[in-house]
Amino acid sequence: MEKITKLLSQIKQRGLYPDVKVLQSACDTEVIINDKKVLMFGSYNYLGLANHPKIKECAIKAIEKYGVASGGVRLISGTMDIHQMMEKELALFTHYEDALTTGTGFGTNTGLIPAIINLLGSKVKISLFTKDDVILSDELNHASIIDGCRLSKAKVITYSHNDVDDLKSKLVKYKKRRKLIVTDGVFSMDGDIAPLDKIVELAQRYKALTMVDDAHAIGVLGKTGGGTAQYCGVEGKVDINMGTMSKGLGCAGGFVSGGKELIEYLRIACRSYVFSDSMPPVIAASVVAVLGIIKNSPDIRDTLDQKATYFRNGMQEMGFDTLNSATQIIPWLIGDEKKTIEVSKLLFENGIFAPAVRWPAVPKKMARIRFNIMATHTRIQLNRLLSVCEQIGKRFKRDKRYV
Repeated sequence: MEKITKLLSQIKQRGLYPDVKVLQSACDTEVIINDKKVLMFGSYNYLGLANHPKIKECAIKAIEKYGVASGGVRLISGTMDIHQMMEKELALFTHYEDALTTGTGFGTNTGLIPAIINLLGSKVKISLFTKDDVILSDELNHASIIDGCRLSKAKVITYSHNDVDDLKSKLVKYKKRRKLIVTDGVFSMDGDIAPLDKIVELAQRYKALTMVDDAHAIGVLGKTGGGTAQYCGVEGKVDINMGTMSKGLGCAGGFVSGGKELIEYLRIACRSYVFSDSMPPVIAASVVAVLGIIKNSPDIRDTLDQKATYFRNGMQEMGFDTLNSATQIIPWLIGDEKKTIEVSKLLFENGIFAPAVRWPAVPKKMARIRFNIMATHTRIQLNRLLSVCEQIGKRFKRDKRYV
């Protein structure tokens, strides 16, 4: 405990301990913090559905029917019809045969990846993969993928971010082994999109399985919101399609969609499914309602894209580095950690909530402010954000500490 106390003291003295804001209102474009309204640009509620009146009405009815908890794990305590309905709708939405859900997206990956690598665990001699087989993982993949790969105990080879040539060279190197390629669909810190069509093509050529973490793309990318595979024209061709309901869908939980036999296998092998309580039925009912709204609101994704493009273009015109963002996730690369934290504080002082993201979430010297745009943000709100960013940028140019 002494070491922990010392470490915490050092972090706080350097001003690097996270300043977590306490929200006193629902997740929306405006939130209340410290009894004051601020503009929210740090939420994953991309389509603005987390506080939608129809979803809240559906949630209330679900509580009245099912209560607030499921009462246990599904394999032992039984499953609810609303969970089955949710999984059926998720499978249809992503154009797969079946789907499985867990309490969180993080838990989905940490249970899914080991289950794919080790059939029913290490005590069973039959396995899908051998200990010599490899996982090929994009270097900027989410922490849940990294932890899932570690738990699998497989050999993990990282390839350069979105670099299909580097991926190809590694596939050639390990061509005699069984291979699983894992990538985010939309990268949560940079806002760019994986070249999933090219990855699938390489996987087919070199006989590798493919998995996409589509957490930040479900409901957002593609003609009907089906995600990165739909956006890239390889819908249904990714072997393992993982996603979350906590972002574009405005709810909570994680899911996997795929072939019927894959999902049937995961229901007895994915430890985060087998040994965790199923999500509250109110969430399952809300997910079903959200999917219905998305299906009947085709313009919502165009609205989000237009607003994200408007803000991104505005930042670039002012000379700010937004990396390779092509989505609603728009970083303002600053680099220096302390400066980034100070910028976040200045934004908040000006009524804007936008988090400072730094190591270990991103590489050192790559700290940035991450703006998340919602379909429900107004042009007035976006202009206010651009104006404040411009003012802060000019202030730092005048400040000799950062010249």
